[in-house]
Formats: sequence, C-alpha cells, structure tokens
Amino acid sequence: MAAVRVSSRSGLPSLLLYLGIGIALGQDGIFDVQFDNAELTQVIGYAALVVILAEGGLGTKWKEVRPALPAAAVLSTVGVGISVGVTAAGAHYLVGLEWKQALIIGAVVSSTDAAAVFSVLRKVPLPSRITGVLEAESGFNDAPVVILVLAFSTVGPVEHWYVLIGEIALELAIGAAIGLAAGWLGAYALRHVALPASGLYPIAVMAIAVTAYAEGAIAHGSGFLAVYLAAMVLGNSKLPHWPATRGFADGLGWLAQIGMFVLLGLLVTPHDLLDDFWPAVVVGLVLTVVARPLSVFLSLAPFRLPKREKTLMSWAGLRGAVPIILATIPMVAGIDGSTRVFNIVFVLVIVYTLIQGPTLPWLAKALKIAEDPSEAADLGIESAPLERLRGHLLSVAIPAKSRMHGVEVGELRLPAGSAVTLVVRDGTSFVPAPATVLRRGDELLVVSTDPVRDATEARLRAVGEGGKLAGWLNTGQHAAGVVDGDAVARLARATHLDRIAHTMQRLSGAADGPEPAPKARRGSAAAARAAGAARAADTPGRAEADRRGTGRSETGGRRGKSPRMEKSGRPEAQNRPERHGDGGLPGAGDRSEGPTARR
Repeated sequence: MAAVRVSSRSGLPSLLLYLGIGIALGQDGIFDVQFDNAELTQVIGYAALVVILAEGGLGTKWKEVRPALPAAAVLSTVGVGISVGVTAAGAHYLVGLEWKQALIIGAVVSSTDAAAVFSVLRKVPLPSRITGVLEAESGFNDAPVVILVLAFSTVGPVEHWYVLIGEIALELAIGAAIGLAAGWLGAYALRHVALPASGLYPIAVMAIAVTAYAEGAIAHGSGFLAVYLAAMVLGNSKLPHWPATRGFADGLGWLAQIGMFVLLGLLVTPHDLLDDFWPAVVVGLVLTVVARPLSVFLSLAPFRLPKREKTLMSWAGLRGAVPIILATIPMVAGIDGSTRVFNIVFVLVIVYTLIQGPTLPWLAKALKIAEDPSEAADLGIESAPLERLRGHLLSVAIPAKSRMHGVEVGELRLPAGSAVTLVVRDGTSFVPAPATVLRRGDELLVVSTDPVRDATEARLRAVGEGGKLAGWLNTGQHAAGVVDGDAVARLARATHLDRIAHTMQRLSGAADGPEPAPKARRGSAAAARAAGAARAADTPGRAEADRRGTGRSETGGRRGKSPRMEKSGRPEAQNRPERHGDGGLPGAGDRSEGPTARR
C-alpha cells in the first residue's frame, strides 16, 4: 500500500518500487530467496501483461484514439523497425555484442510498456492527440516486438526477411480481426442479457478480454493485439455497471503489475548487474537519444505533426516490465549470452525509467504543451438494464467542470420516453421539477426506455459539454461544434435562449418556418394572461392595432418587469422600434408580420 501511494504521488511508474521490493526479497537481499525459474517468470509475465493490456484498453477513449490510429499503427510497426535497427547497430559497434544478441536487445527494448505509459500519461495534462498516439502505440507495438524477439531467439540465422515481415502482417491482421469481433460480440451480449448480480459484469468483461487473447493465440495471430482491441471495444460500448467494471479492472491491473515486477526482481541477481551497468547505459543512450527520436520523426513525417509534439513523443517512449519479460524468451530458448542480455535490459529499464518518468511533465511544460484546464469534463454515466421493463436506469454524476451546471431539468430536452426521476444533492434525495437547477456534484437517476437509451445518453453528454444550448447551436460532443461554448453562454445571459437558437439556425440555414414564440417569463405570466383576455374582448380592429403597436410590453420589454396595466385591463402601449443591422439581434432582420404574441 505504501508503494502504491508513493508511486501515485511521485509520478514515478510503479515499476521501480516493486522491482526494488523483489530485489530486496531475492538473492543478495534481506531474505535471500533463491529463484531462477525464467520459464515460470515468462508464463506469469505473459498472464500479467494480458491483464494490463485489458485494463489499458478498457480505459482508452475511442474519441481520443480514433484520430491517432493511423499514426499509432505506423509508429508501432515502421517505427519499431527503425528503432530495432539503430539500437542493434549501437549495441554491436559500441558495446561489442554479437549481431544475434544485439538484434535481440534492439527488439526487446523497442517496445514501450503499456503499464508505464498508462500510469504516467494519465497524470500528465497532455492534449488528447498526443496521449492517444502514445497509448495506442503501447497497446499495438507489443505484438510485432514479440514476433521479432521469437524470430531472433531461434537457433541459427534468420533467413528470408520478407517472409518474416509477411508473418508479422498476417499475425497482426488475425489478432485485430479476432479482437474486434470478440469485443463487439461481448458488448452486444452484456447489453442485452441482464446478469443475476451486478458483480458479475466486471468478471464477464475481463473474461471476454482474456478469451480474445486465447482465441488469437490459438489462431496463430497476435493475442496481445486481440486482447487490447477487444478491451477497447468493450470500454467504449456503454456497458451496464461501467464504473464498477472500471474499478475492478483497475484493481486487477495493479495486482498484475505488483506480482510481475516483484517476480522479475526475484529473478535478477544484483551482483551480476554491476558488470553490465555501463553497457546498459550506452545502449539506453543510443535508444533514447538516437533510435527513438529517429523512429518518431521518420515514421510520423507523413502526418505533419508539430515538431514539439514529436519531441515530446520521442521522450515519452517509456519502458517497463514488458522489455524485461521479453528478455526471458532467449533465456528459455537457451541462446548464448542470454543472461547478459537480460541484465543489460534490466539495468537499462531501471535507469531510463527513473530519468524519463519524472522529467516528462517538466518537458511538456517547457515545450508549452498542455491540455486546456477549462475543457468541460465528461459526465460519469452508469447504466443498469431493466430486462422485464424493457428499460434502463442511468446514474449520472455531474463533475466540477461540466457545463450541465446551471441547467434546468426541463432544459435537458431528453427524448420522449426518458425522464429525470431523482436528484441526490449533498446526501439528500428529492424528486426534481422541470425548473430544478442542476449543480456541480449532483447525481441524477434517469429512467429511459430501451429504444431511446442511446439517444438519452448522447443528449446528456452533449449538454455536459455544450450546456443548455447543445444541439440548438451545433454545440456539444455529438454535434458539429461550430459555435464557441463561452460565447454562447455570454449570449444566453443577455437575451432569450429560444430566440438566439432560432436566429443562429436561420443564419446556418438549419431552421425552417417562422420564428418560434418566446417563452413567457415566470414573473409576468399573470399579466400576459390578463392582456390576452382583454384583447379577446376588444374589437378586431382594436385587437389588430394592439397587436401591431403594443408588442413591446409582451415580447420586447425589459427583462424581469411585468407590463404596466391600464384601467381597461390592456397593457400600456409601447412602440417597439424595428431592430436590424448592427443595432439589433444578429440575423433577426425585418419582420413584416409584426412581433409574435406571447402565449
């Protein structure tokens, strides 16, 4: 527990702390536990890596990764090839390793570690386009690297490189197809079958992810790519009891990391690391300063990313337990010099993780790459199916930065078949009215029928990002986003919301028909009804004159004031000048039909 807290507060990947615990327990340590079973370490490491990739995929947001998929795919294939070649050349010519050992080291350390990347990047306020590329790369590049390490660890030279490249492409394609299919089928089943207990949903999600790995491995595809893609599909499918599932997966991920790192610390012999310390520093320097930046800049050249973002991506290629686990493959295969390869990789990972992890936030600040802190936070929505009632219960938590703060329940404009049935505020539950104003920290219980469940969640998320005008002015997550949210908020405070919406829609050509009648303010409702009754009792000519000449008391008067009543019961006539051009409401134009009477 203390190691977890220190890791969370210091910004260091948990790798260093748990490896230190393993070293302290193992040979030359406090308890002097003798452990040298590399094969068992490899099996347990693979199992832990499957869980870590599943947890990372479940936490990957599709809207952030989707624009980054092409860049991440190129970086995890072409970039890996460049990194392997440059690092192997440095290990051969500068350290004096044989080409087979140099190629193994080059392939092993070219894989960025998913656990290290996820744990560090999610605490650094970087733009989503950068974190999307780095997270997707860490999930994708394990597959080709494993294939390369297995190929280099065979007895004898590697022949027919074009055949090896074809095998890599085929295994990646098989793994991707199986992962996407398993994730889609699993999400469909979990959303349409109500399990007897809510605690079964997290177990079912992890079981589907592990099954995707098994299916990919059986089909001679990339099981690591399959489990990551399956988990990513599941994580973006709006599954029931999602917060509980996410917490369960996060706990399993921590458990897998702790067990794997402690076991790797037990496997190493500390006094043997001293002889390979400086070779590891040299190989790591070549990898960090030359190979990684070269692979990033060359492979991402077609995408025209800013130079400072490429610089940050070059430094953010964090290594962790994955390279150490892969270094056990040549040990199990009995390759000459495999123990030295393991020691070099172990020292390299520790030294450069200690350097890169804590300095990443500083470099992001120095390069002036930071995420906008004012960006609206996404809503936390948990869904529970009601199988017999053919409906869903949506539990909505309003975060601090959500633009749903200040929105009335009636202004949510949920689809027909959905309703806000309960609000929990400061530990107190109450049934909201349409005029109830939502606040930060509120928790809502929304009941929705099955056909409009997705539309209801989409509307809630759109209001959370775009405010009460989401959808009217093409704002929010699920709209085109052509109007600035802050400008809309300022405009909304200055005039009636419905007239702003209609005017802006007329400008964009989205509105058909006449301008809608503005809603009456609550303070003048009685006066408006009295005015309507007086007009109905009057002659048609007088009513027409009132309609043309006294509209200001009903629609154009000062906000918050009720119309002044004459003795006859009609509002006092006030001439409203025509407002158009720069002096009126933008886009209002001339209205030959006169002002619309307030109902």
